[in-house]
Amino acid sequence: MQPSPEQSPHHAYPDHWEADVVLRDGGTARIRPITTDDAERLVSFYEQVSDESKYYRFFAPYPRLSAKDVHRFTHHDYVDRVGLAVTVGGEFIATVRYDRIDATGRPASAPADEAEVAFLVQDAHQGRGVASTLLEHIAAVARERGIRRFAAEVLPANTKMIKVFRDAGYTQQRSFEDGSVHLTLDLEPTAESLAVQRAREQRAEAKSVQRLLAPGSVAVIGVGRTPGGVGRTVLRNLLGAGFTGRVHAVNSAFSAGQDTIDGVPAHRSLAEIGEPVDLAVVAVPADRVPEAVADCGEHGVQGLVVLSAGYAEWGAEGRERQRELVRQARAYGMRIIGPNAFGVINNSEAVRLNASLAPDRPASGRIGLFTQSGAIGIALLSGLYRRGAGLSTFISAGNRADISGNDFLQYWYEDPGTDVALLYLESLGNPRKFTRLARRTAAVKPVVVVKGARHSGSTPPGHAVPVSRIPDSTVSALMRQAGVIRVDTVTEMVDAGLLLADQPLPAGGRVAILGNSESLGLLTYDVCLAEGLRPRPPIDLTTSATPQDFRDALSAALADGACDAVIVTAIPWVGEDGEAESGDGEVLATALHAAAAAGPAKPVAVVHVEIGGLAEALSAATSTVAQQRPATQPFAAAQGAPTEPPAPAPGTDNPEEARHVGRIPAYPAAERAVRALAEAVRYAQWRRQAAVPGKVPDFLDDTIDPQGAAARIDALLGEDPDPRGRPLGHDEARELLACYGIAVRPTLAAPGPEEAVAAAARLGYPVALKTTAPHLRHRADLGGVRLDLDSEAALRRAYGDLTELLGKPAELRPVVQAMAPRGVDTVVRATIDPAAGAVLSFGLAGAPSELLGDTGHRLVPATDRDAAELIRSIRAAPVLFGWRGAAPVDTAALEELLLRVSRLVDDHPEVVSIALEPVVVAPQGLSVLGASVRLSPPPARNDLGPRRLSNY
Repeated sequence: MQPSPEQSPHHAYPDHWEADVVLRDGGTARIRPITTDDAERLVSFYEQVSDESKYYRFFAPYPRLSAKDVHRFTHHDYVDRVGLAVTVGGEFIATVRYDRIDATGRPASAPADEAEVAFLVQDAHQGRGVASTLLEHIAAVARERGIRRFAAEVLPANTKMIKVFRDAGYTQQRSFEDGSVHLTLDLEPTAESLAVQRAREQRAEAKSVQRLLAPGSVAVIGVGRTPGGVGRTVLRNLLGAGFTGRVHAVNSAFSAGQDTIDGVPAHRSLAEIGEPVDLAVVAVPADRVPEAVADCGEHGVQGLVVLSAGYAEWGAEGRERQRELVRQARAYGMRIIGPNAFGVINNSEAVRLNASLAPDRPASGRIGLFTQSGAIGIALLSGLYRRGAGLSTFISAGNRADISGNDFLQYWYEDPGTDVALLYLESLGNPRKFTRLARRTAAVKPVVVVKGARHSGSTPPGHAVPVSRIPDSTVSALMRQAGVIRVDTVTEMVDAGLLLADQPLPAGGRVAILGNSESLGLLTYDVCLAEGLRPRPPIDLTTSATPQDFRDALSAALADGACDAVIVTAIPWVGEDGEAESGDGEVLATALHAAAAAGPAKPVAVVHVEIGGLAEALSAATSTVAQQRPATQPFAAAQGAPTEPPAPAPGTDNPEEARHVGRIPAYPAAERAVRALAEAVRYAQWRRQAAVPGKVPDFLDDTIDPQGAAARIDALLGEDPDPRGRPLGHDEARELLACYGIAVRPTLAAPGPEEAVAAAARLGYPVALKTTAPHLRHRADLGGVRLDLDSEAALRRAYGDLTELLGKPAELRPVVQAMAPRGVDTVVRATIDPAAGAVLSFGLAGAPSELLGDTGHRLVPATDRDAAELIRSIRAAPVLFGWRGAAPVDTAALEELLLRVSRLVDDHPEVVSIALEPVVVAPQGLSVLGASVRLSPPPARNDLGPRRLSNY
């Protein structure tokens, strides 16, 4: 809402302060500046506030606002006097206001840096976290306007407001004066305030998802009167899943006397439903959706699943329709899955929700699945169903105009019913936030991601989100840093998910291989080596092995302390007539389940070739150790006369008390099983390392000058900085980097041979002569660098050769530099991506590394562990550690350099890019021979600002 013309002309309406937020109970609200047009809303809001809340606000009975009050509370200059309102359905539910004050507490104007702040929340909305959210936003506004402290007077009985201030995490002081509590809050964000903010964000967003997944009642809007159609299909699936709540069918075309459809109450609108509706599934044409959403909002529906198509995937007109849909829904406090969604499933026995178009609901299990693509969602559900996998929840978000994968990571993080999170993503709307949430979730449960549209260079249709400019390889490296298991295909995602959901994490990469096929065992062995595992020689049980032989061998392997995981390979038993028989896989599954249940907790995976019923039997959710089917004969022969059942598992007195075991994942190819296991090994290693977080060494604090760097940056950018940025000259870059203890070897210009000789005399021999022309940069093959020039004669000769070969000095821009000790040439870079944030990169210098993309990446700020891992993450890392008998280089000095660059970029967001090239790392120490730095006004960091939903 824009202000009327009488608003202060000196300060434009700050529309960037507007924000949609999720409150503690999962509902949404809108925060915006109060304008002169809000007088009636303010009066109506105040009338609904209790006398007690008014007393707490004004310290006296204050039954109504005077005309003077209304004018004062709706006229702001957006600098010294600011008011924000929280709205739901367009009406105020809370307000906050600050007035700049001087040291005596009187109204003041800039440059005073303190303001008095006061809140008022409608009683019906207290307890929803409204005041806490408002405090975050008004504090951000105040900091933008140069205010550094808030002062507040609170009555001692107003414990709720005192708690809001106390729990904010800001540095504060409290005193008791004249019958009230005087609080002063330092508005500079702290580690505690950021942690509080993110904890509230997690709880609120998780709650908003939980309201969608566990409704007490569901209305399907758009149910046809005849079988078929989207709405009727969803209704049938809801009933078929045994939804535990109440179901209503809605269609404006229903007859007035129509009571039920498919056995559920039928209504022409939600207004006819005489009870609350928690979730509405919208399945009407796009042009009728606004009417349906308004009906839902007026009825108090908590969330929407919009299956309707015709939105951003249809172009500009559809994108605007999508933006309006989100605006409309959020105005009523509702969140949206979709539009163009496939639906949601919650397999919890307490809910049994299938509000989707999927007729085959996978069994209940421990896997949470999120997908943006409906087609991929169909394929994944079908594949999981065939393999007997168990799901906790499934979400196909379609265009994900509102609810995204980030929201479900917030939910799954604390969901006790989900052990593994699988996500198919086509775009990352907020990569920085995704990485943060994924890292936290991965610390307690695996997160497996497939990133589609990796190389298209554009956002998929329907996903109107910012596109990160960083390469896909960088995205992958950052995901790995966060503990995310990134795979290339949905098949690999399911393969990894099955193993991670049903098997314990491996303690290491030592793998035992056993089976009845020597060839399949050797193939598995080779794949293990290729994936970086440490396989033991395969154990061949021969083709005559019985299920009991498999059980004994698996038990022995699991009991072996030198084994961390077991891969069982199995082919059909070959009968006496030479014919291969698929046999009864249930018998083998029984034997394997029994061994796994009785042995130590180690992951087991099975590679099988056409053994009937084996995969299905292994995927049984609860299989007991003791079975009545014999397990002492080869597979095909097991269909004969019964024999004595196997002995019960150790520790049980009889088969009735045998303990239960989970699913054992089965794979039709060795490559798939081994890759899934390798991902589990790498993830388990990351989990162990993440349990002991890295740190930034203290010694950096004593060797850097942040204030000096800030002063130089301010001077270099000037009062009116160019938004395109400013590249620094060589000396400017050297001086800035020196503030952080990064020494760059000086270079002296040599426009002619005499100047080159003079430069060498200043630097001391031996020297290097280099061209700096842009067209010759990184072209060592053209001879633009001459090294180890140890005398004036050698330098003059090299200068003549260089200019004769490559051109005139004016074109070559020669420089002279003192020689550095011999070592390995490397490159250190840091860049700022608007979406992902600051990224630290490392690789070896030269064409091979650039051609092969052999570069490691880590998010800034980097810890000591990040620096060490970054160096070792590239494929060419052995060159640094004494490859082929060479002397190892000083990697400790290299790690320190990486930490210094990280600290510089993190402390000063105006430094948008740094490139140190080459960095020669010697056996002792290193030398930075070239440096380029670019400054620019700092980009906005929404991850440090107040909580807000992403723009639509």
